[in-house]
Amino acid sequence: MTQMMNDVPEHPEYAARLIEFEARIDRGEKIEPDDWMPAKFRLQMIRLIQQHANSELIGALPEGTWIPYAPNLRRKMALTAKVQDEVGHAQLLYRAAETLGKPREEMIEELINGKSKWSNVFAYPAETWSDIAIIAWLIDAAAIVNQTIMANGSYGPYSRALKRICYEESFHMKHGEDMIITLMEGTEAQRAQVQDALNRWYWPIIMFFGPHDKESVHTEQLKRWGVKPKTNDEQRQEFLGKYMPRIYELGLTVPDPDMHYDLEKDEWVHGEAPWQEFYDVINGKGPMSEERLATRRMAYDEGKWVREALAMMERLPHVVAS
Repeated sequence: MTQMMNDVPEHPEYAARLIEFEARIDRGEKIEPDDWMPAKFRLQMIRLIQQHANSELIGALPEGTWIPYAPNLRRKMALTAKVQDEVGHAQLLYRAAETLGKPREEMIEELINGKSKWSNVFAYPAETWSDIAIIAWLIDAAAIVNQTIMANGSYGPYSRALKRICYEESFHMKHGEDMIITLMEGTEAQRAQVQDALNRWYWPIIMFFGPHDKESVHTEQLKRWGVKPKTNDEQRQEFLGKYMPRIYELGLTVPDPDMHYDLEKDEWVHGEAPWQEFYDVINGKGPMSEERLATRRMAYDEGKWVREALAMMERLPHVVAS
């Protein structure tokens, strides 16, 4: 699909159309599926939305495995609802990507075959119940920062999908924060478990927003076309500004000796993340990458009969009741 679209020549009046396209974006207008857009814009949007959809679908797995082990019925019901929401978000996003001309079936096949990427944070194991709390609180908080910014982006279907998703993610984050507070008010062992979970998730969360702006190959173009109103580093700084004070208020620390607040710059300064690990993970070499994809493959294979039955129903003539 990508190669085919790269081979399509731009419109003969490309230069004039590009000027008008960028003028619309500067005016704050939304680009809709039937509007003219540069081929590179279409490709970038497909890449971005597909990776986001993949992340929502894969992201349901680490939490889903903990549903049977939730400490009580209330937590189990909340976690079940959260997992259902994440899968629903994936469906919304695949639909948004389809408006750009890429079939959902192709995107799912690329995911389970390891040909398309998903967020680094979902390639790590959830070892304890505190991991589930950290995921729901800080990973969803990071997602809200990213998605609230992207919801103001220039592509209409993606922007509208994100606004709905952000409402639900806000509930998820509050649910996670409540779990963290409950654990931190518990025993010394519970507090230690939360700290251990944060130690393991801290650097993946820092890297969640992507590489530094100077290293990013997409950020400049995405910002110019209104897809990404804020850069990776700007998003990361917004997250730190909101959540580092809260982390300390709860009596937690981060495994980053360089973390401090710079009064002169009015921003949080963190140490250098293990970026080679980040690139390894997003290229399918994370601790749980193979297991996550194997689970999605199994679900896809087990659902084959449903897809075939639905396809058969579509081919049958409609029966009108008398």
